Amino acid sequence: MSTLALYGLTVLIWGSSWLAIHYQIGFVAPEISIVYRFVLASAVLVVWCLARGIPLRIGLRHHPYLALLGFSLFCLNYILFYHAAFDLATGLLAVIFSTMTVMNILNGALFLKRPVQRKTAIGVVFGLAGMALVFWPEIAQSGHDALIAIAISVLATYSASIGNIISARNQMQGIPVASANAISMAYGAFFLGLYSLWSGAPFVIDYSVTYLGSLIFLALFASAIAFGCYLTLVGRIGPENAAYATVLFPIVALALSTWFEAYEWQGRAFAGVGLVLIGNVVVLSRRKFWRALSPAGLFDRRD
Repeated sequence: MSTLALYGLTVLIWGSSWLAIHYQIGFVAPEISIVYRFVLASAVLVVWCLARGIPLRIGLRHHPYLALLGFSLFCLNYILFYHAAFDLATGLLAVIFSTMTVMNILNGALFLKRPVQRKTAIGVVFGLAGMALVFWPEIAQSGHDALIAIAISVLATYSASIGNIISARNQMQGIPVASANAISMAYGAFFLGLYSLWSGAPFVIDYSVTYLGSLIFLALFASAIAFGCYLTLVGRIGPENAAYATVLFPIVALALSTWFEAYEWQGRAFAGVGLVLIGNVVVLSRRKFWRALSPAGLFDRRD
């Protein structure tokens, strides 16, 4: 699948997943919902790997990294975000998650010794500025509980960023994305199950159409498919470039809010979306384009 197709699928699926997460909050404890989600997603990926002949037997020396990927990306990240959803609107959660672009740039340089591409840094500035414009009223009006939820969300985002770096490492070791995700999601579900037992959360199920429908969407599309697309991007174009897709998530979430929650667009929102789109062009443009645009050498040869 082309890089653009992977990028588009990731943005569309994960951008709509924030609304699906909203329908998970209620009767079932957040950690239990996430256990169900990743058990289902792991099972789907195991079936996919068996059908496609993708090896599931991975050397024991790699399993600590797979377990750490499961803990950071498919366990801690989600526990924190689901709890933050009690006090924050899903659109604002999506905005906070978009800061992973900055975290991936820093973590990629720190752990993978990847050079920081200037076009990526510039694109991130455009994207985050656009997000601040779109959601500034929600950010400015956050109360004490919301500020705590924001801090929790930032920690969740950093946990996800560490998961991105581990996935990049696994792919550099030749581990297929699908099998790594299947095993790591199983590890994540296991850790979540232990946490659920410790917290005393009851293993109950909500049989409503909205809960079951959102659970199936999150397990199949937002987990099995979207994580496969996104982590393939991480290996193909680097964690810092792949993470810029997270800046587009809030735009999709906002579009859905227009339909489901009667969100009213204002000039500030249009300007913010424009900045986000400019940032995408900057990040995804080819190297030759930037060299032609900057003959004076403003951009590095590596960009």
